[in-house]
Amino acid sequence: MEPLLAIHDRPGSFSDRWKSYCEREDIPYMPVDCFDTNIIQQLASAHGLLWHWYHMMPADVLAARHILMAAEAMGAAVFPSTSTCWYFDDKVAQKYLLEAVNAPLVSTCIFYRLEDALQWIDNASFPKVFKLRRGAGSANVSLVRNRRQAVALAKSAFSSGFRPVPEYWQDAGKRYRTAKRQRDFLPALKRLPTALNNIRQLNRMIGRERGYIYFQDFVPDNQFDTRVTVIGNRAFAYIRNVRPGDFRASGSGDIDYDVGKINLSCVRSAFETAQKIGSQSMALDFVLTPDKRPMIVEISYCYVSDFVHNCAGHWDRQLNWHGGQVWPEEAIIEDLVRDISQRRPHRSLTVLAK
Repeated sequence: MEPLLAIHDRPGSFSDRWKSYCEREDIPYMPVDCFDTNIIQQLASAHGLLWHWYHMMPADVLAARHILMAAEAMGAAVFPSTSTCWYFDDKVAQKYLLEAVNAPLVSTCIFYRLEDALQWIDNASFPKVFKLRRGAGSANVSLVRNRRQAVALAKSAFSSGFRPVPEYWQDAGKRYRTAKRQRDFLPALKRLPTALNNIRQLNRMIGRERGYIYFQDFVPDNQFDTRVTVIGNRAFAYIRNVRPGDFRASGSGDIDYDVGKINLSCVRSAFETAQKIGSQSMALDFVLTPDKRPMIVEISYCYVSDFVHNCAGHWDRQLNWHGGQVWPEEAIIEDLVRDISQRRPHRSLTVLAK
């Protein structure tokens, strides 16, 4: 039987459940290695490609966007699509994208000339949040409390620059709390050599972050943020408490799944933003202004699967609640199969588009 789906096979990624789903639902698929030099020829026999590419894998960062775009040009349905992931791990790109679709982004300023940055700093109020365009889990994010700190960062940004991937031990406290909460000490230790090697490779490959500076308004009095993950017609939400003695919630691992604590304005805004962007999958981080308006801090196409699955249910676009846990990988592949069936009427696809 002609393969329906090609799945980039990386153990520990979304591909594990994608393959299991295909086997359970009798969906034909073929595991592929997207780094094979003849990957485009291999994809000629598939209707779709799924690749959970990761910002901490050097080869993924180098190649994933290009290969996915090439597969789209062949007419294949892909996850993540270009609309879904082109901005991934790039907060500078996210600023322009969210502004373009009139999404409620926390006010963000980016400068590409030192003189412009210094002039703005002279008239700015503080604190502000400084970010590099790369980094997840609050990596490369810090609070700038005064003009002196802002000027020092600006001068560094236009001279020596910054390491794009911080040292593994830089956020040891967060890593310890997360491993303790998830009872993940031994697996974390086993992953350590690979993680350290990836950090070294990424820093060599990417080079230092310089030539721009990014400041975002600090929204005070938030003891948590709200993470809303939109997959097709489903929105999953939970809150993340800020770290002890910190202002950051992302990466804290301190999650509360109480549905009653979710501000539905965040869910509504998440649906609207994902639809405007044309995203198959999008995690949006919201904080609330003093008058309780939800504002987006940043976005991502992927996330920790278990955190989404732990939600007691999800909302649809009409904000109707549907109880029951869902694996995000399965929601993603269900949507992709449906998309393929609608694009390519075919006898073998009829049963798959349930």
